[in-house]
Amino acid sequence: MILESELEQENEEHWIAVSDLMSGLMILFLLISVMYLVIIEQKNQEIERVVVLYEDLREELYADLMAEFEQDLPRWGAQLDEDLRLRFTNTDLLFELGESTLQPDFAAILADFFPRYLAILTSAQYREEIQEVRIEGHTSSAWSRAEDSDDAYMLNMALSQERTRSTLGYILNLAAVAYEKDWLRERLTANGLSSSQLITAQDGSEDADRSRRVEFVVVTDAETRLSTILEEIR
Repeated sequence: MILESELEQENEEHWIAVSDLMSGLMILFLLISVMYLVIIEQKNQEIERVVVLYEDLREELYADLMAEFEQDLPRWGAQLDEDLRLRFTNTDLLFELGESTLQPDFAAILADFFPRYLAILTSAQYREEIQEVRIEGHTSSAWSRAEDSDDAYMLNMALSQERTRSTLGYILNLAAVAYEKDWLRERLTANGLSSSQLITAQDGSEDADRSRRVEFVVVTDAETRLSTILEEIR
């Protein structure tokens, strides 16, 4: 009987120890969960703050760019979207079909447009908020001598890259932007995108003429900060 009583006492002590351990683990998991929720809430608040700052910056920059270029856009065959994408789509002015050398009319437009564009971007209000200025080259999906659609895509990729490099080279050599050459070298990039972002007509078919275009895209620091925050949450 004494042995049985001792075994029962040992079992009881064992389960008490296990119970205490489980209680401790539950409290630990609860603390970890609370800390995680606090961190997530802080990140969400930070995201909301950055989004508000981005929206304000985008709206202000869009308004300033529109005020500067609204009268010029129609004659340039260009449009400015609220996402800060300035698009030149008058293919007759840009490049000869299949060529990467700037046509004189497009060179004249760039000489007028870019110094004024740069003056706004580098003003005290925006210069530290801008992460990148992309020159994007886009083409249609067509290539008359291509063997298949993949071949056409690759040929158009090379063409779009050559066109953006031509545009970039011309801009950097403008005397009117020499005072901001260092700022430009840190942020101005040339990106050929082939036919990956076609413009479609109302019926859903490819608009080949409007797909052949050059775009200037502003990427703000807010977008980079958002990406960093989201990566930290993951």
